[in-house]
Amino acid sequence: MMAANGGTDSATEPPGLDTQRREIENLNRNQQLRSGDSWYLLDKRWYDQWKEYVDTGDQNSSSYPGKIDNAELFEDLDSYHLKERLAENEDFVLLPAEAWHKLLSWYDMMDDQPALERKVIDLPSTVKVEIYPVEVHLCLFSNLENTVFAQFSRADKIHAIQQHIRQEFTVSESSECRLWMRNTDTSSERLRNLNMTVLDACLSSGMTVIMEIRNADGTWPTSRPQIMRNSAEDPDSYRGSPGVCGLTNLGNTCFMNSALQCLSNTPPLTEYFLKNLYLEELNFSNPLGMKGEIAEAYADVVKQMWSGRHFSVVPRVFKTKVGHFASQFLGYQQHDSQELLSFLLDGLHEDLNRVKKKEYIELRDADGRPDQEVAEEAWCNHLRRNDSVIVDTFHGLFKSTLVCPECHKVSVTFDPFCYLSVPLPVSKERVLEVFYVSLDPMAKPTQYRLTVPKAGRIFDLCSALTQATDVPPNQMAVADVFNHRFYRVFRPDESLSCILDRDDIFVYELSSGFLDQGSEEVLLAVYMRERSHYRDYGSGSNSYGTSLFGHPLLMSISRARCTRDDLYELFRERLTRYVRPLDPSEEVEEEDEDEEEEEEEELYTAQTNGVRDDEVEEDLEETGPSKEEEEKPETAQTEEHSSGQLEASPKSEGEERAEDESSSEQDRGSSTEEAQSACIKPNTRPMGRRRCAEKPKKALFTIQMVNSNGTTERGTADVDGSFSFSSLTYIAIDWDPDMKKKYYNENEAEKYIKHPSMDIPHQQTIVQLQECIELFTTVETLEEENPWYCPMCKKHQLATKKLDLWSLPEVLIIHLKRFSYTKYSREKLDTVVDFPLRCLDFSDFLLKKTVNSDDPPCTYDLISVSNHYGGLRDGHYTSYARNKDNGQWYYFDDSKVTIAREEQIMTNAAYLLFYQRQDKIRQPSVPPPVPSTTQAVNHITAQTPDDVDGNSSCVSMETD
Repeated sequence: MMAANGGTDSATEPPGLDTQRREIENLNRNQQLRSGDSWYLLDKRWYDQWKEYVDTGDQNSSSYPGKIDNAELFEDLDSYHLKERLAENEDFVLLPAEAWHKLLSWYDMMDDQPALERKVIDLPSTVKVEIYPVEVHLCLFSNLENTVFAQFSRADKIHAIQQHIRQEFTVSESSECRLWMRNTDTSSERLRNLNMTVLDACLSSGMTVIMEIRNADGTWPTSRPQIMRNSAEDPDSYRGSPGVCGLTNLGNTCFMNSALQCLSNTPPLTEYFLKNLYLEELNFSNPLGMKGEIAEAYADVVKQMWSGRHFSVVPRVFKTKVGHFASQFLGYQQHDSQELLSFLLDGLHEDLNRVKKKEYIELRDADGRPDQEVAEEAWCNHLRRNDSVIVDTFHGLFKSTLVCPECHKVSVTFDPFCYLSVPLPVSKERVLEVFYVSLDPMAKPTQYRLTVPKAGRIFDLCSALTQATDVPPNQMAVADVFNHRFYRVFRPDESLSCILDRDDIFVYELSSGFLDQGSEEVLLAVYMRERSHYRDYGSGSNSYGTSLFGHPLLMSISRARCTRDDLYELFRERLTRYVRPLDPSEEVEEEDEDEEEEEEEELYTAQTNGVRDDEVEEDLEETGPSKEEEEKPETAQTEEHSSGQLEASPKSEGEERAEDESSSEQDRGSSTEEAQSACIKPNTRPMGRRRCAEKPKKALFTIQMVNSNGTTERGTADVDGSFSFSSLTYIAIDWDPDMKKKYYNENEAEKYIKHPSMDIPHQQTIVQLQECIELFTTVETLEEENPWYCPMCKKHQLATKKLDLWSLPEVLIIHLKRFSYTKYSREKLDTVVDFPLRCLDFSDFLLKKTVNSDDPPCTYDLISVSNHYGGLRDGHYTSYARNKDNGQWYYFDDSKVTIAREEQIMTNAAYLLFYQRQDKIRQPSVPPPVPSTTQAVNHITAQTPDDVDGNSSCVSMETD
């Protein structure tokens, strides 16, 4: 029997909703991560719906979540392989084992789904739950085609992999062997240290581990070194342009590759490393540094890239070092190239800091002193603690002015910076795409593109749609449709920020102003379900399994029409466009059935619809007559008519006797059911055969009341029979598979029309880089989360703040703040920033004016760009860079490198801009390359004009 909590009889009776909430919250709050413990992944949408359910305090709430369902976390339901790039607290939540087992015992889990158990692992500088174990292929060198698939924790030792291969391929313990790891570029590297962890060895998912067994004559099969080496080409034969070298993607490391390419093409820094000047300045004692390891790892990458002997370099060691010292970059999730760049510049600075012992320096306020004096003092103090090639190349100085709003105290300081993070002008509008579903049953849904206020409400969306449809906003209902069901039905006053760009938003025309005060309308959420061919006797419920399909509907109808016959006709009419009507010859059943078989079918029908055993006989008496035949017992007539429930037919003599025999049970049941006042009684059997002399009419489908997920049959009406917008009535239209195949046209049901607004190209906003810099220097008021302590008022104040540029470095990095995060919304700005490739003049922005000829000029040329394609949670990073030796621009997309033209560089993907001061730019020492057949195949190719604007065939728009 299906329990009220949506589980089967394997689930235990859950405690009260408030107790459930407190128990789970306490377990989540008090559980610490301990190495070796198990944690479990749970679908975020299910968990959110559970929280909403327990917060209602109502066991019959429409937000009941049903069985635990992690289907959206899997790529498919055959292999149950986890989807890539799932994000915690967006796609899933992590629960400690005890909390998971409690939820499992209360709600049960969808059939056949495995529990997503993950272990806590102890990694350098952090303890974390390992969501994605490393998935590798294993094989023997003697048969590279015969591979097996295996998973390993990053905390496992390489020795564990060796033993696994021995067992899988029956390799004797006495056989001498060695291991190689091969990445997707077919380059391979020897795994020498078997006590090294999977993490330290940089072994990542998708790689292959090869076991090589020594020959009987003492030789190794890989006697030719070029078969197994760290780069894809033979260095003895390849000769290319220094710096024109790709970087292998180790798994979601395009963000790192993009930042490395930009830094690699920063001439003063690269020449510093190529000339080995760093060797004398490595700082092994700096407590803020990384023992010189980051500097050495970066030097190794740069030397390989500029040797001219590699198509592509594999930066495994560098990736490992970064993860050791910055735990946020551990593993193989996507990150931000600007965050990596910030860490790397700071790490290189501290590893190469010429100041071996930093002295304490007390900072002084300006106190009315001239800016020139205060600025020089601040810069000298900075150099007394920070002196490195990074400071020489990238550090500038800006003036910060704070003004107290109460006492008007002015505080002036001069602070160094390593890059400028400049804001982009943010539009106050956004574009949403919605599907409009008309009341006209023959009209296909229409897709519209609407412009709405970013800070608007759902009502504003409806108002925008009114302009195109002439339907009043109060006759519209807006819903987020997900997986054939309503994930959310919005109230008119809800913020538009709760709609994400990727959501499927449907707007339904209602028959009247349902949201108006005093409306006698009921809002129905209608799902389409298909029954399985066979009853699931094994579950103990003898019920048919069902699966959702198609698009759901939102409909408003009057309470007076909430009868089974009226609803059937209403739904049949609404589905006219894609449901074929019954032929007259099909209206009546063709065969008589034996009385006993008929009764047995009636019994199973009643059980299928959630009827208790003691109510079976009562429900068997319902014959579902036409309106002309309706006749109700006097004792029940008043209540049932007033509540709008389905009516019963006159009872036969045999049925009267059955009713008398179960009268005590009926009295208890009927009083409860009548108080429910639902549109359709939850335990009403589907429309079917009537036990009377007249042949019953055949039905296309049956109707059932369900919960908001469309999975559990239940009621949702208030005691007085009223319905509110926040407590919808969910109804399922159940199709027999044969009937659905015969009468339901799936192709027609999926059709929709594109409104002309969809064909209007989205106007790409273009702003000048100078506008962004002006915004950076605009006066702003501090946020409440970051107040300033006024020394005069002796309290924190929301002061006004203004930043001004005082002096600029040789290489200026400008970070375009495309990722906008507020308390109300998160978005990526695709604004095109018009930035010059040459002669970017900062003279109008510098507060310090040139006083003598020794001051450097303030005109800059572009040398590299880091690009980001995609949205907030995913995307792909690439880069453009100008080679310091030949002056040619190149496009770097991980291991692929192509010649680029200057007109390609400015796109809406530009994220980080590297500018070098013109007086420091060196003239090319070698001529630029001329693309020809003598160049490396599939490596350096000139792009055609069709490739311009970011759609190059070499620009992969897919996520890593």
